Amino acid sequence: MRANKRVISRFSPKFKSVLSKIASLRTRIPHYQGLANTVKSGQSAILAGAIATGAIIVGRELHLITPVELNAYDAFVRWRTPSEPDPRLLIVAITEADIQAQGRWPLSDESIYQLLDKLDNYQPRVIGLDIYRDIAQEPGREQLLNYLQNSDRAVSICKLSETSDDDDEDIGVAPPPNIPENRLGFSDFALDNDGVVRRTLLLGTPEPQSSCQTPYSFSLQLARHYLAPQNIHASFQNGQLYLGDKAFPQLHSRTGHYQRVDAGGYQILLEYRAPRNVARQVTLTQVLEGQIEPEWVRDRAVLIGVTAPSIDDAFYTPYSATLRQIHRMPGVTLHAQIVSQLLDVVLEDRPLLWDWPEGVELLWVLVWSLSGGVLVLKIQHPFKLVGAIAIALLSLVGINWVLFLQGGRIPLVAPNLGFAIAASGVLIYTTYKTRREHLEIIHRVQAQEDNIALLKTMLEEHTDVAAIAPTVIPNQHNNNYEDATRVWKPGEQAAKASVNDTQRDSPPANRKPGHLGGRYKIMDVLGAGGFGRTYLAEDTQRPGNPQCVIKHLKPARNDIRFLQVARRLFVTEAEILELLGKHDQIPQLLAYFEEQQEFYLVEEYIKGHHLGEELPVDKRLPESQAVELLKGVLEILAFIHEHRVIHRDIKPSNIIRRESDQRLCLIDFGAVKQIQPQWEPETENITVAIGTKGYAPPEQLVGQPRLSSDLYALGMIGIQALTGIAPHQLRQDQETGGVVWRNLAAVGPELAEVIDRMVAYHFSDRFQTAADALQALKKLPPSPTVVSPILS
Repeated sequence: MRANKRVISRFSPKFKSVLSKIASLRTRIPHYQGLANTVKSGQSAILAGAIATGAIIVGRELHLITPVELNAYDAFVRWRTPSEPDPRLLIVAITEADIQAQGRWPLSDESIYQLLDKLDNYQPRVIGLDIYRDIAQEPGREQLLNYLQNSDRAVSICKLSETSDDDDEDIGVAPPPNIPENRLGFSDFALDNDGVVRRTLLLGTPEPQSSCQTPYSFSLQLARHYLAPQNIHASFQNGQLYLGDKAFPQLHSRTGHYQRVDAGGYQILLEYRAPRNVARQVTLTQVLEGQIEPEWVRDRAVLIGVTAPSIDDAFYTPYSATLRQIHRMPGVTLHAQIVSQLLDVVLEDRPLLWDWPEGVELLWVLVWSLSGGVLVLKIQHPFKLVGAIAIALLSLVGINWVLFLQGGRIPLVAPNLGFAIAASGVLIYTTYKTRREHLEIIHRVQAQEDNIALLKTMLEEHTDVAAIAPTVIPNQHNNNYEDATRVWKPGEQAAKASVNDTQRDSPPANRKPGHLGGRYKIMDVLGAGGFGRTYLAEDTQRPGNPQCVIKHLKPARNDIRFLQVARRLFVTEAEILELLGKHDQIPQLLAYFEEQQEFYLVEEYIKGHHLGEELPVDKRLPESQAVELLKGVLEILAFIHEHRVIHRDIKPSNIIRRESDQRLCLIDFGAVKQIQPQWEPETENITVAIGTKGYAPPEQLVGQPRLSSDLYALGMIGIQALTGIAPHQLRQDQETGGVVWRNLAAVGPELAEVIDRMVAYHFSDRFQTAADALQALKKLPPSPTVVSPILS
């Protein structure tokens, strides 16, 4: 017992440690927030896919999808190139002209006998008479019956089911009397609910009251007699019908496109050979008058039937919908289609039509439903999304078409519907979610502006300017995160650090040296300014200790009122950054916390170089490169301006060229820096303005930034790229306040007009949003070759 207690006592701390690690898992996963968003998005796609698949299942059970699936299958049948006429068959058609020539219908038994006798002289393998002869049609009855009863070549028909007008009882149509069972077949077809023949009934179960008691179809009997000389016979093994060694799997009630279809008897799927010319066709008159070649008949399967439209012996087929007039295929031609299919399978190794099990079909629908949801999640651009959806659906049609040519009948409409339902569901959800996030950001931006206004009021009331003078530490590293954003004048020294300033930035005594928040190991100081410092750190609680950026923000005062406002501004800024960080070109907010009444933002580290390295003094970029630079940043600004967020500190050092894909990324949003105000030493004027001299527009310098303020700063970067001159060194027009720069750059007038509008002195004269400026740039003609005046 004591040993067990010792084991438990040793195990408990380890167990607690494991539980603790599991509980802190979300803090250990790199970019947890992004991963969480991805998981949530994936969950929405999975949920939409599952709902779409469920809807498809319900639709199939209610027979709502089956008609559309069958219509799609009919379209595939019509698209397929028809096969050549079957040389093993001959159709003898009784046309309207034949009926007129005979002067009667039904034809006399004598006329039928003469036709059979003529054909028999040409030695066919089998003759199928697809005309009912249950009632005598004198003259010639005795001769006809004698032939039908004794000829080994003749196959007659009867009908399993035919409703009587008197008692609605299925009594069928009787065969000619005394016909042997092996030369008798029923003429019934399996009709779908829309009256189209897509299935073949090979074997049936006659009702006791039916006048037709044969279990064999007319088409199967013709195929059997045609194959018999080749020693190929029909058999029934293990519940399947065989012709020779070829099995014909039975169609079930839930096969392929069918759901709970009447699969009575023994049915297979019918594969049509051609819409009309399934075999050579001659007329009754041609045979009786000897106008046919013996080779057309010899060793063939001959089918005799009515094709005259006045005689109602025709059926709808998949080809019916393509003709201008309603077209039905004569029964004799339809029997020829079936016989041809059976002979192709046995003699030509042609595969039968096949389909997937129901479970595989539902999995196929689920895959495409999930694809629809994922596609909407991955592609946000509307035109690209429409194109991707079109490609996906065309691919689905292409897959179905290729499999159809190989004999496969798989669902087409169901996965399309699943795809559309899931895509629409995710689109509606993401639109709603985006709208909600947009409103959340607007709400937070308004709260941010209120806090900034309150902060400004509190700072204006504060008279001890020296107590809040900013600490500016020189940036000793050529890196991506230079944060010296204090307003300054040309010639002013940036380095104003002192020993006391450095001590102020050192970690508190109760903190592990070099660590923040108990987990972030400081690796380097990336930048410093009046508001605090920016560190490059390692997250020691995440696998691999990935690098991150920590912004250390120090409030100007530590009284309770000021800290309350600063804390609200900090939290609001963090919430805004968390939502904006979903954009791929904005650093993702990983965490934020308060420690020792100082604030910390933990953001994704973007490896690369800042734009300032691409814009050295006196280097002029070609117009095309400058336009691409402006477009790259404007695309990001369009996203944040859509949410009514102002960056407030657009400058080259806050634009990173990402190493992995060379795309521009926007870092270091500026509103939160106002918890440590800027200071003009010459005027001793405290202001909540954030920006960099030369890039910040006039209204921003007095603490009234607008969306167009970011455009002004970016426009100045564009001028710097085209002239190679820093913005603060450019001359201003004394009358308009505009920047004088055109004479210093090789630039076309169209681009110059766009940039001039971006850097207009008064904010009302500028583009009001980044989207407007981006649209103007996209309309520019190709960059012309312009000679710089300074070089001419």
